[in-house]
Amino acid sequence: MPESITITDNRTGESREIPIVNGGVAAAEFSKLMPGVWFYDPAFMSTASCESAVTYLDGDAGVLRYRGYPIEELAEHSNYLEVAYLLLNGELPTTEQYDTWSHEITYHTFIHENVRKRFLEGFHYDAHPMGMLVSAVAALSTFYLDAKEITDPTTLHKQIVRLIAKMPTLAAAAHRFSVGMPFVYPDNTLDFSANFLSMMWKVAEPRFEPDPALVRALDILFILHADHEQNCGTTAMRTVASSHADPYSATAAAAAALYGPRHGGANEAVIKMLVEIGSIENVEAYIAEVKAGRRMLQGFGHRVYKSYDPRARIIKRTADEVFAVTGKNPLLDIALKLEEIALSDDYFISRRLYPNVDFYSGLIYQAMGFPLEMFTVLFAIPRTAGWLAHYKELLEQDLKITRPRQLYVGSDERSYVPIAGR
Repeated sequence: MPESITITDNRTGESREIPIVNGGVAAAEFSKLMPGVWFYDPAFMSTASCESAVTYLDGDAGVLRYRGYPIEELAEHSNYLEVAYLLLNGELPTTEQYDTWSHEITYHTFIHENVRKRFLEGFHYDAHPMGMLVSAVAALSTFYLDAKEITDPTTLHKQIVRLIAKMPTLAAAAHRFSVGMPFVYPDNTLDFSANFLSMMWKVAEPRFEPDPALVRALDILFILHADHEQNCGTTAMRTVASSHADPYSATAAAAAALYGPRHGGANEAVIKMLVEIGSIENVEAYIAEVKAGRRMLQGFGHRVYKSYDPRARIIKRTADEVFAVTGKNPLLDIALKLEEIALSDDYFISRRLYPNVDFYSGLIYQAMGFPLEMFTVLFAIPRTAGWLAHYKELLEQDLKITRPRQLYVGSDERSYVPIAGR
């Protein structure tokens, strides 16, 4: 028997049965019974704005799947470019499809010289890399005039390839500019993650040879951050895409949302917290401050996950592999002690506050040499594939332009008073 609910308008006594489909009920059905009455849901805490087949997330059970594939299996067996293909196309690629896809991405990593010389180098010397990245992505739409032809599949695919391929190049260029280092061109003999590390760290050597363990760790981090359902950045992407803006403009909007500290700045906040704590001896005192409401425990709890973040388990193992190469991050012992106390304390257990992906990712990035201001940029690089998967899906669904309603709480009608009489 199909599941349903029955609602009654107590003003009229009229009732209506509404089916429950895929765990949701259609707001339009409510409107038939109560026209002119809107759902009030600040921050969309209880509202599904779309149907999507890209990512499945069960926060209570700690489950995350891309196109049906568990994140644990993808992190163990796959690589970022294969996962990007999966998100965008719905299926894992064959060998031939992957080779074509990888070749396309590899040979679109270069950016127009004017983007670098006239645009990026025009920023102030201490500009934040993420601000530079957001601006540069938006500016790309002026370099590729065919970007607005979003209804043509071939042209749209070209823009998707360009964005995924050029994002690491733009990110590395923003970093190099911010520290006064010369731009490093992409090396098409390296794979996606290795090429990014080369553009970040190459100095004068003929060819940069990144440590394979660090390349693999970065690839895993990119997989874990590739998509995460309808978060703030993805919602921004879909909202702008619903107006049929080009992919560069929509991606820039998503990246701008990610730039906010509530969205993309969590792992940076973890590092700052660990530095503030200073030593293992201070952990218990800090925990007491958290329980008293005077401090925040960064990297614990999640808007969606109400159990252990599945990405956090994967990333903790990855951290050990990175530290075996780089040496242990001195903040790790503090982090481990924090986790140990929090996971055994009823205060945190009862509130279902468990470590999330940000708790360890910052430690890994810092151990690999990335400065704090690059952490959000490192988030944006892989998330581009997820954003574009949602962009593509929205076009395929032919959804209407996003236009939420409001509950007006302002003044009633009043007459204008000339300035002399106010």
